[in-house]
Amino acid sequence: MTSTEREKMAAGEWYCCVDPELDALRETAKAAVHSHNTLAPAARGPVAPLLAALFGGMGEDVLIEAPFHCPYGFNIFLADGVFINSGCVILDTARVTIGTRTMLGPAVQIYCADHHRDPVKRAAGLEQARPVTIGKDVWIGGGAIILPGVTIGDRAIVGAGSVVTKDVPEGATARGNPARIA
Repeated sequence: MTSTEREKMAAGEWYCCVDPELDALRETAKAAVHSHNTLAPAARGPVAPLLAALFGGMGEDVLIEAPFHCPYGFNIFLADGVFINSGCVILDTARVTIGTRTMLGPAVQIYCADHHRDPVKRAAGLEQARPVTIGKDVWIGGGAIILPGVTIGDRAIVGAGSVVTKDVPEGATARGNPARIA
């Protein structure tokens, strides 16, 4: 039985991101993201209604500053009190879970898409989706990049500008490029 590209993406298998069903899902997300990024703050509230409805799950007292970007939205799960500062990007080809009271500084980027290493397959649009999990009470400094498949433990700190390529244990501070436990 042949799986759709969306089913392959959800299963963490190699899939082709150039696909009509995925294109349609990205168009829906573009409209929600545009609404969030262009509504006046008083009309938008903490999270624009279209964007909030797009997410897989969202707790209470979540605040997302504009601009914000995500290609799908339905793979994003935000717990209570999450704060996402301006300019953040979450490439949610896989599930992204962000725990209670976690704060993302400006321009933090979270990537789930992992492109094929073979240049021919990469040019054909093959990629793999790997989840990112961020615990509760985490602080991620501005400009940090979180790569596919990374888990950041509760109460951890990621220094500004860091590139996180490996898991960060609970309560640890990681900084640098690549990020290392301090």
